[in-house]
Amino acid sequence: MDNATFANWLAGIGLLNPTQRGQTYHALALVEANDPFECRDNTIDAGSPGDVPEAAPRHVIEKTVSATEPPPVKAEGQSLLSKVGQDRIANFGCPHCGGDGVHRWGSASGKPRYRCTSCRKTFNPVTGTPLAGLHHPDRWNDQAAALISGESLALAAKRCDVHPSTAFRWRHRFLAALNLDKPPSLSGLVEADETFILESFKGKRTDLPRKSRKRGGKASKRGLSTEQIPVIVARDRTGATIDAVLPRLDAASMIAALGNTITRPAELCCDGGSAITAFARRARIKFHILPAPGLPKPEAPDIHINNVNAYHGRLKEWMRHFHGVATRNLPSYLSWRRTIEALGGGSTPEAWIMGAAGMG
Repeated sequence: MDNATFANWLAGIGLLNPTQRGQTYHALALVEANDPFECRDNTIDAGSPGDVPEAAPRHVIEKTVSATEPPPVKAEGQSLLSKVGQDRIANFGCPHCGGDGVHRWGSASGKPRYRCTSCRKTFNPVTGTPLAGLHHPDRWNDQAAALISGESLALAAKRCDVHPSTAFRWRHRFLAALNLDKPPSLSGLVEADETFILESFKGKRTDLPRKSRKRGGKASKRGLSTEQIPVIVARDRTGATIDAVLPRLDAASMIAALGNTITRPAELCCDGGSAITAFARRARIKFHILPAPGLPKPEAPDIHINNVNAYHGRLKEWMRHFHGVATRNLPSYLSWRRTIEALGGGSTPEAWIMGAAGMG
């Protein structure tokens, strides 16, 4: 159809009754659903203004021209969301039914949309992920940059130009998928040791079991007590890391945290704690006890837990500037630090957004 014929067709839309308009929408939808996924063009070529007859209603001309305007999201943000959508479709299919017959279906709220030919439902690249429902995708790169830098909520909110409560919600939505992004197993020599982080009710304003502390504060008792939350960290010599918050420092908690990831023929290096050694015995894993952690024996220089202890130091130093982390959010912060270490020099906003969308 040439531009003049198309403009005349548009001019007649205003004369359609509601039933005819509904039939028109349905026919257009069916035609678009049959277009190839790779070749779907969601823009409308309205031609030059001179090609539109003067008899065409003004509101039709304005709507046609506006369809050629760029989307409200930055080009790089739209491109990244399209990549997320294509990767998720290629790996998982439709998020509603798992079907493979998926076509582009326009866009909404700055995000490309798709439609499944099996269940007939529509979705966007982040449907079914922790990022679903978040607005301003053009600012997600800024949020990812704040995570890379380990910024406080105040600085992250300023960087993203959002309210601090929004920055808090974005932070934990981005970290939610990373909680599940752990290596499936550790191999070779595996170092494991527990560390302790002060219990915190940060953000809780009522029903506190004790008097509130300021800016993180200190424990009321020296040494280990119920105020200290045990965290187990295990690392192999490739740098793969597993961490978990333990409800109690006992063998059952160790088995729940490490039982599926440290298996034979891996060998475990530990400090001889009763919980970790009980886990090793039950899992029938060969283990080495370091009587003086940090000082390997001359005859076995590779048997040590220096790597995991160094990781503990970096973790606590990094967490210090948050002035206390709510215990209920501690797994997310462990995942945050683990991802920083895993990405290393390859830490980019794109990588963090892909990880937050479950494509880590």
